[in-house]
Amino acid sequence: MASGLALSTAKSGNIFVGSEIRDSLSLLDVLYANQFEGESLDPEVVEQTEETFYRGAPPKWLNFHISEQAESDSTGTSFIKRDGYDRLRQQIQNKRRLHGISTVKLFHQPGCGGTTLAMQVLWDLRKTFRCAVLTGSTSDITNVATEVVHLFTAGSRRNQNTVLLLLNDEHNLENLQDSIMEKMAEQKTFTTMPVVIFLTCVRKNAVLQNDHVVLQKVLSDTEKQKFNEKKEELIKKYRDRCGQFHGFNIMQTNFSQAYVEQACTVFSTVQRSKKSLKTQLATFLSLLNAYVPGSYLLESQCLDFLQHEDSINGHLSLEDRMRPFSHLIITFQHDARSGKKVCMAHPMIAQCCTELMGDAGVTRSDTARNFLNCLCRDEVSPWLLGFVKDMLTKREMKVEENPVKGKEVKEERERFSRLILDIQSKECEVHTASVLKMASMIFLQNPFFPQALARFYYIELKDFNKAESWAKEAKERDPKKSFVADTLGQVYKNQLKNKEFSTKPREILKLATKAIRAFKDEEQLAENEYGADMAEDGNTKVFHIFNTRGQFGYLQVCNLIYDRLVAQNEIWKRVLTNNVSMGSVLGSLGDNKLYRFNHLISSLRDEVEKKCNFLNAYLTFSKPGMQKDDPSYIQRDVSSCYLKYAEHPLPDLISDIMDKCEDNVEENMSPSDEDSPESHIIALLKEWAEDNKNNSSDLMLVTQKINHSYECTYAKYLRSRGHDDQCQHTRQPLDST
Repeated sequence: MASGLALSTAKSGNIFVGSEIRDSLSLLDVLYANQFEGESLDPEVVEQTEETFYRGAPPKWLNFHISEQAESDSTGTSFIKRDGYDRLRQQIQNKRRLHGISTVKLFHQPGCGGTTLAMQVLWDLRKTFRCAVLTGSTSDITNVATEVVHLFTAGSRRNQNTVLLLLNDEHNLENLQDSIMEKMAEQKTFTTMPVVIFLTCVRKNAVLQNDHVVLQKVLSDTEKQKFNEKKEELIKKYRDRCGQFHGFNIMQTNFSQAYVEQACTVFSTVQRSKKSLKTQLATFLSLLNAYVPGSYLLESQCLDFLQHEDSINGHLSLEDRMRPFSHLIITFQHDARSGKKVCMAHPMIAQCCTELMGDAGVTRSDTARNFLNCLCRDEVSPWLLGFVKDMLTKREMKVEENPVKGKEVKEERERFSRLILDIQSKECEVHTASVLKMASMIFLQNPFFPQALARFYYIELKDFNKAESWAKEAKERDPKKSFVADTLGQVYKNQLKNKEFSTKPREILKLATKAIRAFKDEEQLAENEYGADMAEDGNTKVFHIFNTRGQFGYLQVCNLIYDRLVAQNEIWKRVLTNNVSMGSVLGSLGDNKLYRFNHLISSLRDEVEKKCNFLNAYLTFSKPGMQKDDPSYIQRDVSSCYLKYAEHPLPDLISDIMDKCEDNVEENMSPSDEDSPESHIIALLKEWAEDNKNNSSDLMLVTQKINHSYECTYAKYLRSRGHDDQCQHTRQPLDST
């Protein structure tokens, strides 16, 4: 390429970019419009690139170029496109008609070609958009946003073009959107076209059919035919080596479990005792890839680990040193800027190897503890910490049939990560806790491991003392994060629910006081998370969904207080309704020490009404997504608590608005700026109903007041609610446990 690499423009042209622009995009793997054009490629490089891909490595841009050239030269067939290709490409094209930032999602089960499909779409659209893959972390918000805007504006104002950005991680997606818009505003960059379209690949073991493109581990008849034709082509070219093209063969056999088991037979010889380092490394890779698809270790890290056993053979390649497991392990490199990465050939192979080791007595907990002890004792890189965190704490969504709605299915979050659940079911709770405890002791700054351990102690082991200790430890490690603080309140609340807990009023109220204090602290932290001191700094993750767990947890505790005390003893009901003096009632109970809880009892009603009214508005005026609803227990518990303490049903806010609209008494009263948004809505509806052609300015004024009142009253609480493309990793459901 004599003129260098080029980026497409919105007017279907190209602009050539120099090394200065290319070097500034360190977090993006940019696909240029004329990638590989005019280049003379080494045949050995071409063959090695193709072979590595079919063995199971992620695709490189060169793979698509090789296939494209082979098709044009009539020396091979085109790159296989799975059935979702056309729909995914059309959805992206449709987003180009919109302004601002939009998202297209591809949901795919691990190992079914989702990332390959997404990259294929980018390759075919490289002359239409400025295509790139995010190779850095989405937690580096500020720098990623800077590079995206730089890619969009590269050239001149007349040569801007929409960036099509592939993300394999949707964490912080909404934060990234906001940061990009802020960068555009800072640079005073104005445009009439979309700045960026995010193509997010979301790996999910259980996938619901929805409006997004969904790719699963099953081939259609058309896809089977394409894979069979490609198989014949590869056999002619690579002959016996095709037997080790596990990534391709698993798909070509329609994800055959029999094929996977045959390929993994070498692991049936693994023994629990006297495992060599190469066997241990194979078990590490299997466990990691089985529970965190897309994860990897660095080749340098693997060689350093093996060096402890055999320094004589240190000159050998990793493939040679890992025999007889070599054919199941892939070493690959995305580009010259990144180091070589190592993983198992396919998630199904990793899962099968893990199960075979379990059958041989090499348990998951042993492997996990050994992994943490051997590879995580020294300073751990952010990417490895992320993999370990996902393996031990990421709770997957499970799909269940909804018995209330017949054949409809519902998604619910698992209580623990898949690995933790498997250790618990296949081994025992003690081993499960030991893995989380070791992670908590190794990663001394991380709050999520002690948080998960606290949850395991109170949910599964009912050891509330240890749960309290680890929940406090998690909170100390990250004292500003409300979602971490929530666990301590949940510990107290669940101890209060526990049937084995004492029914003595004094002990109940003592524990309830702790729970209420914990949830009120969480509520305050949630408020603080939107203050000036929590501004995005590129490393700190700011939640764009308001955490309401503190308020809801408070109401759940108040429900428990009522059920455990008031419903069982009419005397306590009279205390709460202030019908008798506290002293006479406490005296009748024969425990004067209960005087210390007088302030708690007296304050419950006002606090309950305040929080019930807030959550009532929160649930009435917003939803977690356009096609999603909040769990039914939330409204049920809020309504129940309000009825118990206020002694009348929770108001129906929509009916109240309609009733007041029909009430003419306040017809001429104009709400002030301090009044609620509902008051302004009523005023707007009444103004509209008068049908006065000359009142357009009045309507505009009322509308502005509604907007101002909403910003003051609800904006920060309802942000990100009601958007179907809301990032699921930042949306945290209320905890009912």
